[in-house]
Amino acid sequence: MRRLRLTLALATTALIAIGAVAGYVIAQSGGATAVRTPLAQSTKVKGAKGKTLGLSRVTIPAGGTIALHHHEGTQVAYIQSGVLTYTVKSGSVTVMSGPADTPTVVRKINGGQTGKIPAGQWIVEQPSTVHQAANNGSAKIVIYLSTLLRTGAPPSTPNS
Repeated sequence: MRRLRLTLALATTALIAIGAVAGYVIAQSGGATAVRTPLAQSTKVKGAKGKTLGLSRVTIPAGGTIALHHHEGTQVAYIQSGVLTYTVKSGSVTVMSGPADTPTVVRKINGGQTGKIPAGQWIVEQPSTVHQAANNGSAKIVIYLSTLLRTGAPPSTPNS
């Protein structure tokens, strides 16, 4: 019972920290508010001790932006709907389409470049990828994210 209480307390603290950092990144964007909704997570990841595997959804309204940031672990981002304008300051991402077991490379977005990522395409972001995003369209963007982060790490870390 004590272990369960400790686990719940740690999970609650982590969710509060995640919300605070996500709020900071979104607030710094100066545009319409993007909303990140945690959907599922586990701290019992075989082969990844001390890591949390998470699943969340981000909705970016028309005109919305997400400030410059990076992730302290690996994140997979799948664009469910809309067209994301994605800018890489440093590092790079490879834009993929198709199923994960047989993906097709669409293009690479390198540091200093901006690219559009439409629905059905996805990327894998590493800690070295410093980036920002925007919804320059008229419809909302929905992104599903899978993250593997150090337990307690924020979902994103702001960059200047």
